[in-house]
Amino acid sequence: MTPPEAWADLPFFRDDWPAIRDRLAGTDFLPGPDRIFAALEATPPARIRVVILGQDPYPTPGHANGLAFSVTRDTALPRSLANIYREMQDDLGARPATGDLSGWARQGVLLLNTALSVPPGQAGAHAGWGWGALARQAVARAQAHGPLAFLLWGRHAQQALASLPRPEDLVIATAHPSPLSARRGFFGSRPFSRINGWLKAQGRAPIDWTG
Repeated sequence: MTPPEAWADLPFFRDDWPAIRDRLAGTDFLPGPDRIFAALEATPPARIRVVILGQDPYPTPGHANGLAFSVTRDTALPRSLANIYREMQDDLGARPATGDLSGWARQGVLLLNTALSVPPGQAGAHAGWGWGALARQAVARAQAHGPLAFLLWGRHAQQALASLPRPEDLVIATAHPSPLSARRGFFGSRPFSRINGWLKAQGRAPIDWTG
């Protein structure tokens, strides 16, 4: 559970991580020690173009792969991800073949949860362990490398990163894609084409969301 080198000097890893690491030691948690920092490992600060913030890993063993909203390739789509793909189909006319969003991460989409661990079957159980500082510090570090597009789904993500977006950043803040709220502003928001239009206007390459 070594922090990725590109991020290891964040204050979180000096001030907060040692206590969390000690609490995790000897326990069963998801996505497991080899994937706990998968989102940071996949997206070094200088490569990040888009920020998507989730809450915590899926609590069902075998589902979480360390990226927010993403699941392992053979896992059926969770309901929120199914709604994300439904909106993408309407927006772009296509969607990925599986629920594994690693392809987004490789293109500079930071898929970070506000808590990076969860006990099996106990959603949210580690949310109060002190993980919260990491998301804000990671995003601030990425902002040092240029404008970012923030895709903030739901009140939790919007509050977690409050005050961080700058005038030069793009912010798309809508309801969460959960079945409980998706019809209250998520559906019809067309975030994927809007982000790609913003990137193109800056002379930057768009994200291949559907590949």
